[in-house]
Amino acid sequence: MRQLKGLARGVDGFARDRGGNFAVLFGAAASVLALGVGFAVNIAQVYNARSSLQSVVDAAVTSTARDLTLGIIKEADANASVQAFLDANSAAGILQADQIVLDKLTIDRTSKTVQVNAHADVGLYFPLFSVGDMQRVAASTTALYSDKKIEVALMLDITGSMAANKRAKTNKIGDLQAAASQTVKDLLGQNRDPSEPRVRVAIVPYAEAVNTGGLADTVFVETSTGPKLPPPIDAPLAVSVTTAPDKCATERKDKDGYADYSSDGPYTLRQDNNGRTYQAKVNRDYRMKVCPSAALVPLTADQNTLLTAIGHFQAAGVTAGGIAAQWGYYMLSPSWRSAIADARLGAGPANFDPKKVAKIAILMTDGQFNTAFARGRGTSASDDEGRRSRANAEAICENMKHDGIEVFTIGFDLNDPSMTTTERDQARSVLKDCAADDTSSLKHFYEAATGAELSDAFDQITRNIEKLTINR
Repeated sequence: MRQLKGLARGVDGFARDRGGNFAVLFGAAASVLALGVGFAVNIAQVYNARSSLQSVVDAAVTSTARDLTLGIIKEADANASVQAFLDANSAAGILQADQIVLDKLTIDRTSKTVQVNAHADVGLYFPLFSVGDMQRVAASTTALYSDKKIEVALMLDITGSMAANKRAKTNKIGDLQAAASQTVKDLLGQNRDPSEPRVRVAIVPYAEAVNTGGLADTVFVETSTGPKLPPPIDAPLAVSVTTAPDKCATERKDKDGYADYSSDGPYTLRQDNNGRTYQAKVNRDYRMKVCPSAALVPLTADQNTLLTAIGHFQAAGVTAGGIAAQWGYYMLSPSWRSAIADARLGAGPANFDPKKVAKIAILMTDGQFNTAFARGRGTSASDDEGRRSRANAEAICENMKHDGIEVFTIGFDLNDPSMTTTERDQARSVLKDCAADDTSSLKHFYEAATGAELSDAFDQITRNIEKLTINR
């Protein structure tokens, strides 16, 4: 009986001991907290490992797919190429050297894809319960490879604001020449067989007009008192020939005098308001004042021809961005193939076929589009030239994108103090509107404040052109 009473007193004493209860509760809470911290650390570790693994596998597959595309390696070499890349880059993020294991590589010749499955076993910092001390993370990437041709049109601003400025210690035209020259070298450097180039480049230098060079026969020269349309095809020869003061062109105009946003070739037959047939040549507006000395170059893989043209850039004139976009469109349009071939300026653009040809337009300017000689149908007659030029450029860019042309834009030194805030905003707006929509892997609008940044923007676009789509 005494023993039972003693036991009761002991239990009662234990129950009254608040300090012991606190210790037990604290111990339990600390255990739960440690468990939570352990889980959190493990989750972060696995997440980082998976992210690192995915990045390495993406890069390995993209690199291998690019090498297949360029003909640097054969399909039989793909497995070794991926494995070598994984081995060389396995120590990425929190991964350790030789930790990535290539499970499977599949080349699908029909869909032209390279698929890789890989994994890495990660040693956990906090082994918990049944999880153990190792966790496997996996990654799978599929990249496209192709034998697509690539056609690139560079629309480059050579207006007066690009001239060298001794006071400001800038030479924007020189910066452009350096960046454009390197871009040409990088793009054409992808050609493994000069006789059958995979990449061709066109250059469209522009100011208030475009010097058409060897394509001068595609231009209709207006006079202040004469017609604003090319003569009918059945007109006497004397009527069809007008002496041209230069080789420049402005906008093409439709039968009512509005800007024509199509990519039709100059031999396209149209009817005027009297039902007479004429060829859709491009106008040289009689109000044009300064013709750029540097002429355009249609698509070519001849590096020397392109570099020579860039070397002849001289900064002068005002900015007709709509005319620049128009001629860039022409240089990528198959409708101009016969005119370019007739002028003996190359084979001309390929057909619009996204499965076979990637068509790229790069529009660069250092300021606000401020010049136009024709306005779009349905626009206000009270619009100033700047608004007309921007509207024309945006409309042509939309047509290019509709035809599958990937449009990139670059704004160079848009924070120049000579521009007002409104002018800067307008310049950025038109470049953003003209550019194709960004994706998770491709950026389309770039800004560059210096020559080095301009070169970097062109370099990024060049790499993006060749960057292959990754589907995870």
